[in-house]
Amino acid sequence: MLTHVPRVLTAAQLARCRQLMEKATWVDGRVTAGHQSALAKHNLQIPEDAAEAREMGEIIVRALEQIPLFISAALPLRVFPPLFNRYEPGMTFGAHVDGAIRQVPGTPLRIRTDLSATLFVSAPEEYEGGELVVEDTFGTHSVKLPAGDMILYPASSLHRVTPVTRGVRLASFFWIQSMVADDGERTLLFDLDMAINGVNQAAPNHPALVALTSCYHNLLRRWATV
Repeated sequence: MLTHVPRVLTAAQLARCRQLMEKATWVDGRVTAGHQSALAKHNLQIPEDAAEAREMGEIIVRALEQIPLFISAALPLRVFPPLFNRYEPGMTFGAHVDGAIRQVPGTPLRIRTDLSATLFVSAPEEYEGGELVVEDTFGTHSVKLPAGDMILYPASSLHRVTPVTRGVRLASFFWIQSMVADDGERTLLFDLDMAINGVNQAAPNHPALVALTSCYHNLLRRWATV
């Protein structure tokens, strides 16, 4: 399931991130890539332990905690500290699948990467190319969102970033370990949650809401691992 989460960051938060990116040091993006990904990856990245990365990561994680759509779609248990990349003309990231397990730097904590997230910092008109292309069971999806918007997709998906041909593409990327590891189960829960919200808006206090909500939580109880 691909989920577009709009307006994760406000204009002020985006401006602060852009300011921090301008003063940050950028290094070869392959520093965080596995062996296979490193062969396909050609971009720049802010070091994981940089003060700018930590501040921007905190801004993003705090924002996500306030977004019901993200909570419903991801059912997050843990969020990997956000990373930040930069694509200049000619840079690209070939087809790859994200590693299944990532260790949080400086800690013994390991995160299972159930979901991948890309949060766009550059506006679409600032660059050409640089589309995130995700392949899943329903086909191929090309994603290029407004600044501050985010796309969520299964980390098991084959995906790539097309070459940038003009301008600079700035983004944040990270992973989420969900309470529900299976994408199919997570999708069913999301669809049920959206249906419950729809019924609640159309017919508040309808008796069916109790039954639907009960089904949702019993399925979550059956499938969740915390």
